[in-house]
Amino acid sequence: MFDADFLVLAPFNGVFWAVFLLFVLVLIGLTAALKDKSETTKKTVIVVTSILTLAWFIVYKYYLSIDAEFNIVTAEIGGFNWWGELPLHLCNINMLLIPIGVIFNIRSIRSVCFFVGPLGALMAIVMPGLGFSGFSILTPRMICYYGIHFMIIVEGLAIGTTGLYRPVFKDIPRTILTTVCLCFATFLVNVVLRLTGLHPDANYFFSVDPQGNPVLELLYNIIPVPFLYVLPCGIILGTYMLIVTFGFYLKDVVLTREEQEHDY
Repeated sequence: MFDADFLVLAPFNGVFWAVFLLFVLVLIGLTAALKDKSETTKKTVIVVTSILTLAWFIVYKYYLSIDAEFNIVTAEIGGFNWWGELPLHLCNINMLLIPIGVIFNIRSIRSVCFFVGPLGALMAIVMPGLGFSGFSILTPRMICYYGIHFMIIVEGLAIGTTGLYRPVFKDIPRTILTTVCLCFATFLVNVVLRLTGLHPDANYFFSVDPQGNPVLELLYNIIPVPFLYVLPCGIILGTYMLIVTFGFYLKDVVLTREEQEHDY
């Protein structure tokens, strides 16, 4: 008899790594396809891809709203609520930010999409919420959840791999500040949704409470104040940015040295 257990997706199991590898290949293929293309073509492809991902996100949320199993699994936290499914989380807000940053050449937004977007999406993938772990990858909500988050990672990183954005050290404080501003804006959205009763548990960017996230739980125990408790994450982000940017810097140094040696 056919055993579907091997199709079950959970963080870091075999199916997870297979899907992860698939989207690594997508990123490599997209980068290779755009390597010798004009900047206009690169922008068009990445913007259109982001818009299509956003459209996929909207369709996915509709099907999630009528997914009986999902509503049963999440009944303890109120089930599906459209006001809690807006593209305002740390990861999916990038479906909106990428087109803005790319079209209008806003460097700080591109930097956020390159550094923060993939991290947020990765966090959602390795620490999925209720209803998104332990089910078959062939389940529509699982295909959509992981597919969309992996595409956000691909699109964010593609800004850098295609040459539309190249990190430099002076980007670090500006990117952290931009991220804090985005977090505060979503915190205000959370406050409005909670006060109006539209979504009493609104928690975009996890700016109100950790909601079970182990890293944020640790920070909340130290600073038990909504919004303020997430600010130390800027240190983590800054460290990550410093490491990645240093890698780009070393690559430039090596290439420059090779060019100089070739000239001689």
